[in-house]
Amino acid sequence: MTDRNNTSVVISSQLLNTTRRQWLAGTAASALALASGGLHAQQSNGTAGGQRVLRVGHQKGWLSILKNRGTLEKRLSPLGVAVRWVEFNAGPVQLEALNVGSIDFGDVGEAPPIFAQAAGAPLVYAGATVARPGLEAVIVPKGSAIRSVADLKGKRIAYNKGSNVHYFLVKLLEKHGLKYGDVQSVFLAPPDARAAFEKGSVDAWVIWDPFLASAQKALDARLLADAKGVVNNRAYYFTSRDYASRNADVLRIAIEEIAAIDAWASKNKSAAAAELSQILGLDTAVTELYLSRTEFGTKAVNAEILGEQQKIADTFFDLKLIPKKLNLLHAAPVDLLASR
Repeated sequence: MTDRNNTSVVISSQLLNTTRRQWLAGTAASALALASGGLHAQQSNGTAGGQRVLRVGHQKGWLSILKNRGTLEKRLSPLGVAVRWVEFNAGPVQLEALNVGSIDFGDVGEAPPIFAQAAGAPLVYAGATVARPGLEAVIVPKGSAIRSVADLKGKRIAYNKGSNVHYFLVKLLEKHGLKYGDVQSVFLAPPDARAAFEKGSVDAWVIWDPFLASAQKALDARLLADAKGVVNNRAYYFTSRDYASRNADVLRIAIEEIAAIDAWASKNKSAAAAELSQILGLDTAVTELYLSRTEFGTKAVNAEILGEQQKIADTFFDLKLIPKKLNLLHAAPVDLLASR
């Protein structure tokens, strides 16, 4: 991510759209390039040339802090496990890389795993963050006449189709007695949505951090409603079924090290904001606002968390965003399945 004249966060629209069609078409070429580039040489069971390996797919963000510190490598070295880092621009591309065997582990939001599972990817949820409902919201221009969620009826609302905020909007409207069809949906990826918001061609924008914090700081946008009391808005760490069955010890350590970064950041928000601003290329004031409303913590996926994802999958099926009903138990961690 980059900050353009401190007013615009620029991320490729193509890479941020998470509709199933774009996930299938847009990520296949990226995954093929990874495979032809040699990353596919490792077996999906987590070995390369006889050595155990953990290939971590990551976007610029939280896992970048873990990479920069090298603590995961230190923990895994005594086990004879090498760590390889592969940077991606968006979650859906990571999931396609997992599907073709190019990575073993990565991070993603709520929605992309649903589309990946619908497309047949052999993914398993390896971990989840705590609920972070303060990190997504509906915003309106400062001088807007819209003062309540009820005022959104009939209005043009921009958001990324098939994303976490898509699900949030559906549930927010439902909570306030409105139907999904009561608003005019304008499907735009964050850069285009921001431009439309600035021009006044949409009445509201449903967006997540750090885009949310950037809009508040640079545009003086007014927060109409966040996800508190509506949806949980977790992030997820994923792996493949084959890798999970053979490398449970490696995955456990990876989640522990991510949790350690969370614990540090929760007590050192200013330092974390400064480090994250360098990684993301954003003004520190933006990352400070972002982290001020972040809840920190990473843990194993349990039945309750998997149930949350099931509700999202069911909602997306009802909205005809995915072609079939999903059973989230098919993506459950090995230990959760064993306990049933």
